Amino acid sequence: MSARSIIERSRDAGRRSLQRVVEDAWPLLQGAAAATAAWAIAKYVVDHPQPFFAPIAALVALNTSLGERGRKALGLLQGVVVGIAVGELTLLTLGEGYGSLALAVLASTALVRALDGARIALAQAAIGAILVVALGDADAGAARLADALIGAGVALTFSQLLFTPEPVRLLRRAESVALAAMADGLATTAEALRTDDDELAETAVTRLRELRDDLSELARVRRASTRVARHSFTWRSRLRPAVQERENAGHLDLLGSSCVVLARTAASLSTAERARLAPSARELADALSELAADLGTRSVRQDVADRALAVATRTSADGASIDAPVAAAVLAVRLVATDLMVFSGIELEAASTAVREGIGSQRVAPPAATASPRLSWRRWLRKPFARER
Repeated sequence: MSARSIIERSRDAGRRSLQRVVEDAWPLLQGAAAATAAWAIAKYVVDHPQPFFAPIAALVALNTSLGERGRKALGLLQGVVVGIAVGELTLLTLGEGYGSLALAVLASTALVRALDGARIALAQAAIGAILVVALGDADAGAARLADALIGAGVALTFSQLLFTPEPVRLLRRAESVALAAMADGLATTAEALRTDDDELAETAVTRLRELRDDLSELARVRRASTRVARHSFTWRSRLRPAVQERENAGHLDLLGSSCVVLARTAASLSTAERARLAPSARELADALSELAADLGTRSVRQDVADRALAVATRTSADGASIDAPVAAAVLAVRLVATDLMVFSGIELEAASTAVREGIGSQRVAPPAATASPRLSWRRWLRKPFARER
């Protein structure tokens, strides 16, 4: 490996590292602020001489993906309470010893599991039980419980009140990532078709198959978005738009599968057939990229739906009398176009009919609206006064 290549790789690695820090700068700042606040409350308000667990609890509870932080804080608190309670009971009835320690750990984790607790709750239950039994000090458990309450309370304040992500925006960030990956895969497919490059065609298939990671993250965010809308003070009024966007996001699984089918069938075409299909693949890739860049604008969705229908109609006309491999590729183009129209906001039956019959454009439904935190806070603060009047 040349020195120049090593330098370029080092630069790329450094650039990626800096990008990761920049992307996570806001959550990192929130974690540092929450840890500091929890430590200050435990030390100066509750007067704990060594309140090390309060900042740890706050940081651990916030150290997860957006939309999951409140749930993690409650899981941490559940584990601490169960672990300390079981440890105290074990110490009271059996005293100290390795047998008591083993029994306390087993009983506390089994109880959390029976309550369907998360992994963090299992770990915290075991740690709480170990702390009480190993030290043989009931006061240690009580102090840890107080610190856990402070840390979890600060984490819940940050995650559910001060810095709760707007649920529709949260979903659209994940949708944009998945759509951008689809656009990249289809763009690679189009280039492989244009240049008749088998290796590049296989690369496109591989990239699109890796969509499962982005779609898995999207599935997690879909679950989290409605939970955020239901349980946060700030976005409680945003449940209906969050549910609308969640249902719409569910169609990206089908769109991703259609893109994989298109890439796989395109790889089996002859050179002349590839050249004929390349513009359609490129047009669909551009439409996906446009949609990924602006999911919240109805006019953009309408333009994408119109372009998808035009591609499907043109491709069907070009392949009126063709052999089986090209027919499969044309069908794949029509599948991608149909799924793209549905995701843009057209009913499935209308999109399927439009693609099948080549009829005029369909009107997309308005996308779910987003809201700023300031407007949501004003609405929430006005509710008590509205009831009084």
